[in-house]
Amino acid sequence: YGYPMVAMYGTIYSFNIDTSSPLYKGPINKINNIPRLSTPSDKAFVTPNSDTPYGFLTLDLRTEPFVISVPQIEKNRYYSLMCLDLYTHIYDVVGSRATGNDAGEFLVVGPDWKSETPPGIKQVLRCETQLSLVVIRTQLFSPDDLGNVVKIQEQFRAEPLSSYLKTSA
Repeated sequence: YGYPMVAMYGTIYSFNIDTSSPLYKGPINKINNIPRLSTPSDKAFVTPNSDTPYGFLTLDLRTEPFVISVPQIEKNRYYSLMCLDLYTHIYDVVGSRATGNDAGEFLVVGPDWKSETPPGIKQVLRCETQLSLVVIRTQLFSPDDLGNVVKIQEQFRAEPLSSYLKTSA
């Protein structure tokens, strides 16, 4: 029962806390893009995709929810934001197949959030735990397309709900 939580926290620790880890991606609550394809040296996942450069976002939802802003993505390009809780359950997916390629704001909330959905939010994504890992994939058509993928990756945004609403936390 506890193993998935320990393993997921180990991933989060390696990705976002232990700056000496070879798996370190960057700080919590910030999108950390990897603007290249995965290689055999990328050991965070057993089988990373070979045609979708990744971005990683670990969210600490204890203080408040986060708004993830997704840019408009051309219709023929696949992308996804796979949202995982500490149990490693995929609690929601934003992307080409699930929500389409239009721009939008998605609110990620923890298990205790009970407020009304703020205006401008396309969908509320409910995480069962207070920490969440969001894995962002953006399709790469060819090696020459990497610059386009990087431009897309740079347009994804994550901010606390208070920042989005321009209110105090």
